[in-house]
Amino acid sequence: MLGIIAVSVSSCSDYIEEDSRSYVPADATYKTASGFQLLVNTNYAWLKSIYGGNPWLFEAGTDMYAEGRTPEPAGLSQYTLLIPSSDNVADLYTPCYQLIQSVNKTVYYSTVTEQTSNLNALVGEARFLRAQAYFLLVQTYGGVPVVNQHITTPVLSFTRNTAEEVYTQIIGDLDFALANVGTAAYSTAGKVNKRAVNDLLAKVYLTRGYETFGKADDFSKAAAYADAAIAGQALNVAWDQLFKPGNDLNAETIFSVQYDKASTSTDPTKLGNNQFYYFSSYLGGAETGAPLRSYNLCPTDYALALYEKGDKRWDATFMTEILEGPETTNGVTKTILYYPYYRSSNPASLKVRHFYEPKWFTAADKTAWMKANASRLASTFVYHPWGEYSAAHTLIKNLDCYTIPVKKFDDPDPTTPSSTGPVSTRDIIVSRLGETYLIAAEAYLKAGVPSTSLDRLNEVRRRAGVANATTAQLNINYILDERGRELLGEYKRWFDLKRTGTLVERASAYNYKIKAANFVGIDGKLKILRPIPQTVLDLNQNKDFPQNPGY
Repeated sequence: MLGIIAVSVSSCSDYIEEDSRSYVPADATYKTASGFQLLVNTNYAWLKSIYGGNPWLFEAGTDMYAEGRTPEPAGLSQYTLLIPSSDNVADLYTPCYQLIQSVNKTVYYSTVTEQTSNLNALVGEARFLRAQAYFLLVQTYGGVPVVNQHITTPVLSFTRNTAEEVYTQIIGDLDFALANVGTAAYSTAGKVNKRAVNDLLAKVYLTRGYETFGKADDFSKAAAYADAAIAGQALNVAWDQLFKPGNDLNAETIFSVQYDKASTSTDPTKLGNNQFYYFSSYLGGAETGAPLRSYNLCPTDYALALYEKGDKRWDATFMTEILEGPETTNGVTKTILYYPYYRSSNPASLKVRHFYEPKWFTAADKTAWMKANASRLASTFVYHPWGEYSAAHTLIKNLDCYTIPVKKFDDPDPTTPSSTGPVSTRDIIVSRLGETYLIAAEAYLKAGVPSTSLDRLNEVRRRAGVANATTAQLNINYILDERGRELLGEYKRWFDLKRTGTLVERASAYNYKIKAANFVGIDGKLKILRPIPQTVLDLNQNKDFPQNPGY
């Protein structure tokens, strides 16, 4: 034994030398083609942190959505109490920089990894995602630090770049992406392609065109990039199919945050997303078999009044009838809401529990509807007249199902039961062709080409089944109305109003919780940008880092 110990000690350096066959250090992994692909995939995954949580910074405090029976963050939804330490103010700041740092790592390793024929295409995809993050940041907070270095040791001091410098960074990333990414259809490849880059370039140039530092040709460039993204494709997917569960990757989806039910199994309450929870205000509670729902971000009277008779988007956007039907679980049969609409093998047998009367109904229309549907009405049927199911109506009647649900994001097969949380694995569609037509319409209008603007706008209305808009109607407010009809709930509205300079006017006119005075902050400055989060200011050792006006 002493001999064995002596030999062991004499050869100690060889004995403890690491030769792990199951663990490969990240640095070595990323220097291989397969490892670098994994790093690129990580960039896509960070989008879930940006879009998958609370959508307050995208939609709260606008003309389209208001507080229902459940309180929203008072700062972001009403502005009076909006300060740097308000709830959810950092919800975009932090995850966007997490994505940016992930891309910075990708760009760094692209110079030292195995050189392959598709390397620049992969870097282009990553730089598109970095541009997307910076675009969200600059619209929300104004100028922010441009950080493009791969940081491996703590950096404690950052300088705030101007908004103009951030736009220059965004466009540089997108120009590289456009020159290098592939052209494979998004519906099959599921990754950034030239169409997605053209679409984002159109939005970036359109938004910069409104800024004081915008360039003279920004609007015309936006129009050209939008047309390049459209590429002659008409809007031929039926509206009721655009958001049908299982059809998220349809021919008109340009870019999305993709989810897969199997990939959320390790932590389903966190790895899915909350989009359906915030917009679909169905009856909550396991006792009815309905999924857990919130009563936040409920449509305003203005939002509901945007639709006219014959607009296919009305029935495709809202669940105008809430149905009930029997379902059996573990041998117990109960009458439940919501799910039978999607699951029933005998739809004709389902009863109507709630009906929401559209704006255009006359007394005769109501009589005719009641007569035609008499045999379908549940014993507890409720008829909701026009004007009695918007967000503001909760002040009068604060009951389940007394605000109309948005059904376009419904997930009839969620990852968790209602008792554990509001989790969906449907994709969040960030860009789609219908919006690109409306971006083109706005860009052509601002570029002084109203005839082409009207053509792009009316393609959207054609698919919706409503009459063409006229030259006399065409202005920025009409385009904002059309965006409201087409894009309700799609994480666009606050950015639309901020971009067009109509946030104060429209939010105070149409949101029952907001008055124009709510926006007035310190020194009389308006709270248009969201504040730089207090945690960002506290952690930054560079105290020459100015806060936004009004805070």
